[in-house]
Amino acid sequence: MKLAGYPFKTHKFKINGHAMSYLDEGRGKVIVMLHGNPTWSYFYRNLVPVLRKKYRVIVPDHMGCGLSDKPYRYPYTLRTHIDNLDQLLAHLKVDKCTLVVHDWGGAIGMGYAERHAGQIESLVIMNTAAFRSKEIPRRIEVCRIPLLGEFLVRGLNVFARGALWMAAVKRLPRPVRKGFLAPYNSWRNRIAVYNFVKDIPLSCAHPSWETLLKVEGGLSEFKKTPLLILWGGKDFCFNDYYFNEWKERFPQARSIYFESAGHYLLEDSLKEIVPLLSSFLAEHLSQS
Repeated sequence: MKLAGYPFKTHKFKINGHAMSYLDEGRGKVIVMLHGNPTWSYFYRNLVPVLRKKYRVIVPDHMGCGLSDKPYRYPYTLRTHIDNLDQLLAHLKVDKCTLVVHDWGGAIGMGYAERHAGQIESLVIMNTAAFRSKEIPRRIEVCRIPLLGEFLVRGLNVFARGALWMAAVKRLPRPVRKGFLAPYNSWRNRIAVYNFVKDIPLSCAHPSWETLLKVEGGLSEFKKTPLLILWGGKDFCFNDYYFNEWKERFPQARSIYFESAGHYLLEDSLKEIVPLLSSFLAEHLSQS
């Protein structure tokens, strides 16, 4: 599959009979970059060529996403995604790493970090959460309505298509829009997109609530960990409430707020982000 800005060789790792796709580029200290919903490793396509010059960069596609398999009957839950990441990094013999997380990658990545606190060298947080919230935007809530939500997300592809217009402030070029949508080209292939929406835990009755509670409880382990917060200020979903929550929990973090960037901040503010991220990694990874 040839996609704009995505010339990478993909690798496959089998987990319980299903193939998880991932990028593994460069050599050196390990940086693991985790995407959210409805994106995939394509979201990091512009960072990989920069970072692989000095580091080993691993970018998985969560099961059901991107170029990974999209099994029909499958537990698309937060715990399963954390387990999958755990197995992948164990397979790749990663004993220390920096995590770069966005959207659902935050809860998944910090779930892995909670299990392996001593192995996390630094953290980069981008428009995400890894703690409880009881509210979600109406436009996402609609996609959780039984029957209607599945029709909208899997049938009409409104979640992935809508994100292209709502998650970036700048108009995305047509080839880039095609790249984001490429893995989600049918009802069947949008199964994880829908299940990620359903898996947002808003109350203690939700099956993923206890998992998220455990992830949140583990955040206190990283109060001395070098942490960079990069935040798009025009995010309709992960708004300033989440930005301020991260800052309150991690006063040691360096926080940079991009007023004119949306949820897909790597599309809106890439030129500003690259030197900031490169400087942060050079400073903290050289000391570890």
